[in-house]
Amino acid sequence: METLPYNAASVVQSVSLFSLPHHQRTKRSRRETSAFRIHAKLDSKLVGIIVLITCCLFAAPNAPLHVDAFSTSSLHRQSNPFRSTPRVLRSGRIHQVTKKVYDATCTSISWRQLPTPTRLQAQIPNGENNNNNSSRINGKNPQINDDTTSTTAIVNGVKDFANIKPQVVPQRWVQLTYLSLLALLSDWVCFSVAAAPSTFETNFDHSAASIIDIFLFTNVATSFLVTDVVAKFGLQRAIQGAAVFMMAGCWLRAGVGFIPAMAGTDGNVLMDYSWVVAGTVLVGIAQPFFQCTPPLLSAKWFANNERSTSTAIALNFNQIGIATAFLIGGAMAGSTSGLENYFGLIACMTTLVTIGTLLQFQNEPPFPPSSSELEKLIKGEEEPPFLESVQKFFTTKGFTRPLAAFICSISITNVVGAFIDEVMERGGVTGQFQIDLAGAGFELAIVAGGIVLGGYVDRTKEYKKVTMACLAATALLVLPLGLTDHYLGREPFLVILALLGLGMAAGPVQPINAELAVDVTYPGDETAVESVQQIGGNLVSALLIPLAEKASEHDYTLLRGVPGLESDIRGDVVLLIALALLTLGFSQDLMLRWPGLQQMNLIVKMARKR
Repeated sequence: METLPYNAASVVQSVSLFSLPHHQRTKRSRRETSAFRIHAKLDSKLVGIIVLITCCLFAAPNAPLHVDAFSTSSLHRQSNPFRSTPRVLRSGRIHQVTKKVYDATCTSISWRQLPTPTRLQAQIPNGENNNNNSSRINGKNPQINDDTTSTTAIVNGVKDFANIKPQVVPQRWVQLTYLSLLALLSDWVCFSVAAAPSTFETNFDHSAASIIDIFLFTNVATSFLVTDVVAKFGLQRAIQGAAVFMMAGCWLRAGVGFIPAMAGTDGNVLMDYSWVVAGTVLVGIAQPFFQCTPPLLSAKWFANNERSTSTAIALNFNQIGIATAFLIGGAMAGSTSGLENYFGLIACMTTLVTIGTLLQFQNEPPFPPSSSELEKLIKGEEEPPFLESVQKFFTTKGFTRPLAAFICSISITNVVGAFIDEVMERGGVTGQFQIDLAGAGFELAIVAGGIVLGGYVDRTKEYKKVTMACLAATALLVLPLGLTDHYLGREPFLVILALLGLGMAAGPVQPINAELAVDVTYPGDETAVESVQQIGGNLVSALLIPLAEKASEHDYTLLRGVPGLESDIRGDVVLLIALALLTLGFSQDLMLRWPGLQQMNLIVKMARKR
């Protein structure tokens, strides 16, 4: 039987006061005994509030109360609500629940503090081959160390975790930087010709949308493999291998003709379309490893109050890649020779980042960043196969809501990004440079919104409020992009303002709901969670792009007969608005309405007032 680490002064557990045996109650302090006497005399509906306030008032001043309102969603999934072994949540908290019935007044929950254990030992056989095993923290057997921040010690064949103190290390920012840059480059390749579709179509007799569709379908197929590959080879080797794949794909697309010493006598010549497709497929194979692993990287390297922000940065750097495609692609890819040099630039940039990844990207930190990761090391948990994880996720209450929100967000941003030229031209923005700037601004707004709102959610855990507001704003701000004969749709300033607002609203939904899905399914595999979301998002995007292209050929009358408001609206925008509204309605029952939400938020607020 293992005992998990915790700080009793900073942890509260929900436990029925009268369910304890008599000999345990007699050992309580005078303060607790008095609380019991009061409890016996008062009405039962007031007990929870009184005990809750008592815990907050008498908590140790050096260890403020922390409760993660949404990580506690795993309370619903305890097969035995009276389990005796505390559970360390993904946030590092410990709980022990006696009831599954909660109400808005907290009257059905009571709290107590637990005594601090004197020692922590885990019986794990030496030499166990497990990526999550603590024996691999530094890639070798740790030695005994009296330092409180030391790694494990081996005593008589038993690995002792008593001296481990969860902490973060500066290397986490290096990890995040490389993963973000790889994500940037992968989406730069995906949307590389979105800013100059006419040049691509003239040279290859295929539309720019078709090459984007090939990329997205390849991405979906590979996403099924990411979880199992990472579990087998580890995060480091998986990311490094994917980086090499992407580099090879970029060179297949570019060739070597852009290099002056290698150029032919006839000047720059583009590679055949088949080579471009082959290179695009290789990059599409690599991209899921950069898109599906941010939650895993956040869990392995970042503290619980940094995870939404770090996940937002890594996920939204895809949008910076698309913005780069608009800025650099629009400037360079205006001619055949410029398009080849443009592809060559992408290949060179990818090579530099790949070399850095091979040299500096690491598998795991020397210390776990949180108690939840420490628990995984103690237990030596192995993640199940991907398909098994998927089955478990879809039977977990609350998983489909953040999944739907994620799919809606990524689909809308992908469609708008793919057809940014048409969106801007019908809004009165006709210059190519201005269109490129607008497209880049849209993608950067997605990143900014993700970082700002991701940080807000990290502090407040207001997943539902932010998600609902973002989805509603998305449906509203898409509207001006499709108006064809109303002044709102023909005023360039208003159209650009709506485009930037759409990026700020739609973008944050992805990282916020990625983190929420990981919390809802804890202790499920973070990579598998994000793989499911990316599969859904990219598959729906790949199907939605041709549908939106067809729908854009039709106009519909909006508010017919209403003076000053009647207008024609493009079919593709109607499609996107319908998607946003359907998701908004479906997400009303988001896991964020979990019955313990009000109680948890109340605890957080009371703790902050101390």
